[in-house]
Amino acid sequence: MAWTGPLKTRAAELWPGMAVAAMVAIAALFLAEHYAAPVMLFALLLGMAVNFLSEDGRCKPGIEFTAKQVLRWGVALLGLKITAAQVQAMGWQPVAMVVAAVAGTITFGIVLARAMGFKTFFGLLSGGAVAICGASAALAIAAAFPHHPQKDRATLFTVISVSTLSTLAMVLYPLLARLLGLDALHAGLFLGGTIHDVAQVVGAGYSMGQEAGDAATVIKLMRVAMLVPVIGLAAWMTHRADRHAARQSPGAGATPAARPPLLPGFAVVFVLLVVVNSLDILPAWTVGTGNALSRAFLVGAMAAIGMKTHLKDILSVGWKPVALVVLETLFLAVLFYGLLHLMVV
Repeated sequence: MAWTGPLKTRAAELWPGMAVAAMVAIAALFLAEHYAAPVMLFALLLGMAVNFLSEDGRCKPGIEFTAKQVLRWGVALLGLKITAAQVQAMGWQPVAMVVAAVAGTITFGIVLARAMGFKTFFGLLSGGAVAICGASAALAIAAAFPHHPQKDRATLFTVISVSTLSTLAMVLYPLLARLLGLDALHAGLFLGGTIHDVAQVVGAGYSMGQEAGDAATVIKLMRVAMLVPVIGLAAWMTHRADRHAARQSPGAGATPAARPPLLPGFAVVFVLLVVVNSLDILPAWTVGTGNALSRAFLVGAMAAIGMKTHLKDILSVGWKPVALVVLETLFLAVLFYGLLHLMVV
């Protein structure tokens, strides 16, 4: 039977932009593999280099679809990285440390952002990216935010900032752990609890040995699991903002049917995949394929977001957002070391 109808029309509309995003993502993966730099940063920069394509009528729908819908698929599949057994194996103290560090960093980010004149949403975005898992968290949290002309710009800035700081931390934090006299286990806990991106955590952890690498990876996955409540918080804030806008302008506000759910669909799928993965019923190849697809989808979405952004927009942000992310990063490092010293060491 011939493939006809709305599905064929929709596919024909989307494929040029999606194909371009896929090519940029493949180039970013190649460069990241050969130059040991954050793949998200490469995807962003390469996407920005071809941002004229987002103005092309043929490519624009596919680029928009990749930046929004494919992003959600990638976040949902992150659930295959986590199992309940991994969390239980570490005991209650590391879990409590992760929860306290994530909550504290996000609260600090929101308060500092408001003090600097930014909206609460930007504090949650930057604080969540620093506290949880860098670029992936920034993309996931932004996906739950309401549409805003500055949302893509804020997301891109956050991705650039946390990717750069995560790379610096990958180099500097192992040296700091040695200066602080941490043994392999506690060094791994510190690295996993403070470095932003998963890849950089793995690189820094295993540079200090197998025990440190294993501990760093598990702690990092605990931080990734915190995506669910934080996405729920972002969605609740969006819901509340919509209700406030509706009260201020009854004729212009969003209707109840148009408001987003308190937990977006991709977050629900994330939770379900964590549960299913914890039951240990999925074949190893299924989990591996899901993890590979998650990475590919997130890199493709980052490339598409880059295509929608102009360099001048990033360069015009000023010093305050840079200071915000740097201070959040320092706050997380100091807070987590204090918790580590108090609860474990």
